[in-house]
Amino acid sequence: MNGRGWRATLKGLLLGVLIGVPTGHAQAVKPVVVLTVSDVISPASADYVVRGLDKAADEQAQLVVLGIDTPGGLDTSMRSIIKAILASPVPVASYVAPSGARAASAGTYILYASHIAAMAPGTNLGAATPVRVGMPGQPDPGNPPAAPRSDKNPEPETDTLSQKQINDAAAYIRGLAQLRGRNVEWAEQAVREAVSLPAQEALKLKVVDYVADDLGGLLRQLDGKFLIAAGQAVQLHTLGAAVIHHDPDWRTQLLSVITHPSVALILMMIGIYGLFFEFVNPGTAVPGVLGGICLLLGLYALQLLPVNYAGVALILLGIAFMVAEAFLPTFGVIGFGGIVSFVVGAVILMDTDVPGYGIPLPLIVSLAVISALLLATLASMAMRARQRQQVAGDAGLVGSVTAITAVQAGNPYNGWVLLQGEHWQVLSATPLQTGQWVRVVARKGLLLEVTTAEAASRGG
Repeated sequence: MNGRGWRATLKGLLLGVLIGVPTGHAQAVKPVVVLTVSDVISPASADYVVRGLDKAADEQAQLVVLGIDTPGGLDTSMRSIIKAILASPVPVASYVAPSGARAASAGTYILYASHIAAMAPGTNLGAATPVRVGMPGQPDPGNPPAAPRSDKNPEPETDTLSQKQINDAAAYIRGLAQLRGRNVEWAEQAVREAVSLPAQEALKLKVVDYVADDLGGLLRQLDGKFLIAAGQAVQLHTLGAAVIHHDPDWRTQLLSVITHPSVALILMMIGIYGLFFEFVNPGTAVPGVLGGICLLLGLYALQLLPVNYAGVALILLGIAFMVAEAFLPTFGVIGFGGIVSFVVGAVILMDTDVPGYGIPLPLIVSLAVISALLLATLASMAMRARQRQQVAGDAGLVGSVTAITAVQAGNPYNGWVLLQGEHWQVLSATPLQTGQWVRVVARKGLLLEVTTAEAASRGG
């Protein structure tokens, strides 16, 4: 081989090294990690994705495929996921699958933020208009409701708060589209007009990058592609790469359960009533332990959710009123006010109109009725206990029949008895004998006056 041939061979070897082509030694192919979000975007979803991306980086994965099938979700959780994707050193391919799935609302933003956006045939994305914060169907205080469309008013007016939210969301998704080189105009249209697209049209409009029938088809299309992740150039070698599925673990499932608004409300109710019963009957332990755990879990869930703190205050005030009704002779006035306060607080508790995050009215009514019945039972027990004859204190001592345990030496009119677990000194008008049965007729300080009792009256 002449000198020119050696130079050509050396140049080929160097070029192969630079572009990552194997030159005789097989290179280790890094794995592909698969995460799945198939529900509402929630605090549990955000925790799962963020931890999954960190774990993928620790495992030195070359790609994370985020399977998406969601109707949308909370803005705070969505933004947490997007921040993690943008900062991830491992590229993320969001894949709307299987057929029939969707990436609506928050899912559209996540798709736009990903390094790769892909869809399966028969899926759709869009409808990314932010849901207005506040009570469902109610106008914002100080802002009139939207005016109807007419000749004099060709465009319906929107309230200031909603307009701010829409503008903010449009700017956010527009920035993501520019970052990833995707269709900016349609992204803004999805926010302002809530439009949607099926997979094939999304591919034609450059809203997504790929349409693939399944995960294997997507990985075949991605093989050899260059991406920029966290400022670093990355080339994918997905053909034949090991696929690792990280399904939601017990922590994600537990967080998903307790952060459901209805479950959080029930946990808080169980916690408050558990502590209440522990305070009423100290030493029972079980209600106190169970109540403390449930209350902490409920409060933890509420701090992760978009709650209206006025609603929380009304719920606590209502419970306090219902508890007070069991001890105060108000003839139901405080208790009724507590029920009204609880119901109103539960209705306005969730400060969002996102589907799946409202508390069903039947559950609110059921909890209110259960609380009312529980407190009515307590009040009834308290009334019966008040009418029952006292068996402690002076009322319990006077009339008691007991036996003389000892007689004072040199003074047969004084002796000792055992009553209510205590030794009492007694005084009688007649001489006493040890073992003699006597009846208490009066108490003077620490001295009991007694008289002899016949054997027939020992049970009195």
